[in-house]
Amino acid sequence: MKLRSGLLIALVLLLPASVHAESGDHPLYLPFISRGLSAPQLKWAYGGCYNSWCETGWYSSPAVINLDGDPQAEIIASAYTLWALDGETGQLQWRVDPKGGRTWPGIVLADLERDGAAEIVVAQGGGWVTAYTLSGTLKWEHQPSSAELRGLLAADLDGDHSSLELIVTAAIGSRTSTWVLDANGNTRPGWPQITSENSGYAWGVFNDNPSAANLSGDDHLEIIVPTDVHYILGLKPDGSPLAVDPAAYPNHPVKVWGRIGVWEDLTVETRSWGYCQNGRPRSENYRPNFANSPASIADLNNDGQMEIVVVGNVYDCSKDPYQSRYYGPFIFNADRTRFNGGGFDWRTTPVDTGTPLSEDYNRIESALPNPVLADLDGDGLKEILFASYDGHLHAFWLDKTEHGSWPYSVYNPAEGFYQFASEPVVADLDDDGSAEVIFTSWPQKGSNRTGKLHILNAFGMPIFTVDLPAGRNGNWNGALPAPTLANVDNDNDLEVVLNTAYSGVVVYDLPGTAQARLLWATGRGNVQRTGAP
Repeated sequence: MKLRSGLLIALVLLLPASVHAESGDHPLYLPFISRGLSAPQLKWAYGGCYNSWCETGWYSSPAVINLDGDPQAEIIASAYTLWALDGETGQLQWRVDPKGGRTWPGIVLADLERDGAAEIVVAQGGGWVTAYTLSGTLKWEHQPSSAELRGLLAADLDGDHSSLELIVTAAIGSRTSTWVLDANGNTRPGWPQITSENSGYAWGVFNDNPSAANLSGDDHLEIIVPTDVHYILGLKPDGSPLAVDPAAYPNHPVKVWGRIGVWEDLTVETRSWGYCQNGRPRSENYRPNFANSPASIADLNNDGQMEIVVVGNVYDCSKDPYQSRYYGPFIFNADRTRFNGGGFDWRTTPVDTGTPLSEDYNRIESALPNPVLADLDGDGLKEILFASYDGHLHAFWLDKTEHGSWPYSVYNPAEGFYQFASEPVVADLDDDGSAEVIFTSWPQKGSNRTGKLHILNAFGMPIFTVDLPAGRNGNWNGALPAPTLANVDNDNDLEVVLNTAYSGVVVYDLPGTAQARLLWATGRGNVQRTGAP
């Protein structure tokens, strides 16, 4: 698209000052900035906090539901304790203290027993998973592991429509790190997995990694679990392994998902092994680790088939210790082959997307590459967004390039401290056919700085950047988890709900969003946290 200079000036003058003030030197994308958005307005902060301090918030994305049938919704969030907060005012409705430590995965809202009454489910430290009624009454608690639970989702895995199952994963030094529970919290037969190498190679799960979706077209859902190895588990509801296309992997003796290692180079991957030796070509030494790598599932190109997206930490296995090189996106078909269709060939993948600024969580809390799948530009095809340890939020189109001003950097070297970005959410806030991307950031520890709320247009241009409230404790503040978009009060516009590190739950009004279309509205795509919206 080309704009004559006079028309460009007119467009700039017609935009509110708060919009075009941050448009920088990128006039090409001005028509996509906004039709009627105004800057986010702080509604309230410090939800769930005490008089002088706040519990340390981690990566748990909040959820929104109407608990009591009054005009506005309530917000359910957790750092260590679990809170229900009035959406309009932030007033505490109830607080409970589940067994275990911090809450890492997002809050799950689901009608587990299909009885018309939703439950609130949290997974925490010490291996505890707990279900509550909407009034905060304990329904059940279960401890499948002694290690911290970092993954939690709810889904009807066996398609019986009578109840939902829960998948939990643990940050544990063991290949047995995934459990499936029934609606009452009991471990289902056939679980935990993995107990034998015939099902696949696995280790601990150190982020909210599992996903569940219908990959085969039958009534059952399949489970994808990346773990702390260069393998990805594919499992059926009963725990048995998912088969791969045997013709694609002739050299692999066991042809199931969890036995096919992932390498940067498909030739090495197909061969089934690499050298991992100094002096060998890069293709023999570069492979991804999936310890912090959730899987997300969607039909990316609208061909009726689901694809699996995982962003791996590609490292050089010839080095001792291994050296991380970049976070790279991989797309797989249901049969584990790499995606190649509709003119888009992902048998080779984007490489060298950005080296790590830091992988030391004692310096800055980890950037987690949760993939978000959403159509940014309105062409009917989904893009892949993820945050990275290079200080950027990335957005890849299916042509394997980043369009417009992507990637977007939250890190400014001139400031003298690192910053990382959260998992984003995506919505067409003003219903103009082009989506906006909303996320948060956080600074390095000891910086005494706060992170920000960021709103970008579809092409990575900043529309609004707002400082988050100051923390009540700690020497930095920001928000680690994905925001949640919902209407939490009595007006027609959306709000963005944040679970911050040291200022509790924070809510911003988003004026002009009454007609918004939600594309990826909360952590892992939905409040069942399936990674497959």
